[in-house]
Amino acid sequence: MTADSVIPVEEDGEAPRASSRRRLWWPAVLAASLALALGIPALVAGGTSASGSSALSVPADDSPEAGFARDMATHHQQAVDLSFIVRDRTSDEPVRTLAFDIINTQANQRGMMMGWLDQWGLSQHSAAKPMVWMNMHHTYEAHDGSLMPGMATNTQLGKLRSLSGREAEVYYLQLMLEHHKGGVEMAQGYVDMAKNETEKRLAQSMVNGQISEIQLITDMLKERGAAPGVPAS
Repeated sequence: MTADSVIPVEEDGEAPRASSRRRLWWPAVLAASLALALGIPALVAGGTSASGSSALSVPADDSPEAGFARDMATHHQQAVDLSFIVRDRTSDEPVRTLAFDIINTQANQRGMMMGWLDQWGLSQHSAAKPMVWMNMHHTYEAHDGSLMPGMATNTQLGKLRSLSGREAEVYYLQLMLEHHKGGVEMAQGYVDMAKNETEKRLAQSMVNGQISEIQLITDMLKERGAAPGVPAS
């Protein structure tokens, strides 16, 4: 996995445009520090006492809050990796802009989730099976580096690195479409059971943003005469 990288975003969540489109290797802890400075009281507020007042608590190691933060951080990291790969292999501006936006958004969100785990005094990694916190009987079996639904395999990552131009663009879009579908499923799963309102808001923003990008990616594939779905390697 590559070193964490964070690219600044504007306060409204929109990515900076051309003048700011350069790769900055800031540690993810910067985003985490901002999250901690602005949101710690809400992050540690969980549950309600019998009198109706909020009680300060820290999520348990096996809680949905901790599980979602860990698993989505892993899912996000691969989206960032895929996007850096394609930006080096195409000059197509719409694809490069999409890749930049995904790098920008998901690297910063990942930094926030890692920061929350640190603030809670919890490990950023767990031996538990991915998504077990969702209390669902997932049949997905990790294979070839694909740990959760939507994640590309190591073979698919290698193929993307071998392509360039239009072929790289189409393959990236196909991989990212599936990646977003898996991300939406996980984020919605957390929204449905969340007890931490700050983390729930972040998860809902992921659902909304990635659904929007799913439509955009579908349209981009159509414009390139390609269909959704990742071809068999």
